[in-house]
Amino acid sequence: MGRRFWVPVSAVVALAVVAVGLYWFQPWKLWVDETVQEAVPAAPPVASGAPDVPAADSGSATPTPAEPVTVAQGELISHEHATSGTVSLLRLPDGSHVLRLTDLNTSNGPDLRVWLTDAPVKEGRAGWHVFDDGAYESLGRLKGNKGDQNYAIPAGVDPAAFTSVSIWCDRFDVSFGAAELART
Repeated sequence: MGRRFWVPVSAVVALAVVAVGLYWFQPWKLWVDETVQEAVPAAPPVASGAPDVPAADSGSATPTPAEPVTVAQGELISHEHATSGTVSLLRLPDGSHVLRLTDLNTSNGPDLRVWLTDAPVKEGRAGWHVFDDGAYESLGRLKGNKGDQNYAIPAGVDPAAFTSVSIWCDRFDVSFGAAELART
């Protein structure tokens, strides 16, 4: 009974360990790229029948720009995985903000998020785990590991309170890559 019992039990346990490992690590994502190509956010359309806005005269306040304005920008550096691209913080004509990733190129992974943080961007292993130490705001799941994509910053979140962006793996609490935001 000893050997007959332990061989099937060992096989079931080994199968369960492999299944949990596959679920947890999702190794197939290393070979699968998700490319997203979103356009730069545009000014909201003017509703039909809306009155024309008069041109600004010399005594009025500065007119609101009709296109998004870059208020901060940075280049992604690699942390746990090779990562590159540009991060831009855009102020839209309606006063809202959007974080834009341009030419993003990183590894795909489980549970990747885009975070605004107040952490300093450090190169190498020293920067892998710093982004959840202070204040951060998750802008949602990473839409794709390649391409151009936009992330709305929720109303009530002050983008000026954050100094960096991280592509954060929430499953393993590690940064895939990050960028320091330099105000423009």
